[in-house]
Amino acid sequence: MHFLPRSIRRFAGAFLALVLFSPAAVAKYTSANPPTSGPTVPGSRAKLRGGIAHAPDEAPEAVKRAIWATNYLTRKPYVWGGGHSSFYDRGYDCSGTVSFLLRHAGAIGRPAASGELTRYGNRGKGRWITVYARKGHVFATVAGLRLDTTGFRAEDGPRWRPDGRSAAGFTARHPEGL
Repeated sequence: MHFLPRSIRRFAGAFLALVLFSPAAVAKYTSANPPTSGPTVPGSRAKLRGGIAHAPDEAPEAVKRAIWATNYLTRKPYVWGGGHSSFYDRGYDCSGTVSFLLRHAGAIGRPAASGELTRYGNRGKGRWITVYARKGHVFATVAGLRLDTTGFRAEDGPRWRPDGRSAAGFTARHPEGL
């Protein structure tokens, strides 16, 4: 697709996002068929369009796949304990959401609670993914977008958010190499 003019690539990317992440397509997503492609944008920062994250072209494939897979959670409700007995659930809490992201980045093998994520991976901020954890809550930043379940202006549940939030009281961790 890189051989096409930029304006056509953007249109094609937006069209694919509508098709790939329509409610019908989201309903077809299962553990057996996680997405291996999705919408992208030039550069190193993800962009949010219509609630769907577009992965940056410069990101490693693991980060792109994690973003594309996590897009499927954005219409799921907040459910306390959701995503803990399985990565695939009817709704997700904060740690279930971040565990889902990390699973699709190839960085975790089982769902983890927020307290466990305070000791996850390596210390500090990552280049592409940073997990901010404390006992009782966790959120992540991925290529410049925040993945959080806290809806400060309503909309609780797994959502990509363009704005940051205070990390005071949270421990910053990241997957090795990301």
